Amino acid sequence: MKELTRAEEQIMQILWRIGKGHVNDLLEYFPEPKPAYNTVSTIIRILEKKEFVDHEAIGKSHRYFPKVSKREYARFTMKQMLNGYFSNSYKQMVSFFTREHDLSLKEMEEIRQLIEQQIHQKKQLP
Repeated sequence: MKELTRAEEQIMQILWRIGKGHVNDLLEYFPEPKPAYNTVSTIIRILEKKEFVDHEAIGKSHRYFPKVSKREYARFTMKQMLNGYFSNSYKQMVSFFTREHDLSLKEMEEIRQLIEQQIHQKKQLP
């Protein structure tokens, strides 16, 4: 899987939200000033070449849909971030976010509960 540019990711976010759509449908979800139709169309074709998007022909137009799920891409980007910035260490990554983002005590407790639940589940596996 390849990394997406900011423009490509913006289009993918829209497709993940709406599921399927023509270029005009996608344009509705852009903030002002909206990009040109041809710009969105070109980026969609690039996403097809990268195999993130596919289309179905409807008459003379195309309706586009994601081939890669948001979850798959999130997993990929998190792995890239983990490898590139945190030496493949989850401990370093979590430590960074707890320090740099000034998490509240409540948020840290919720994270701890999630981790404790995962530990409990892993201990239950044969």
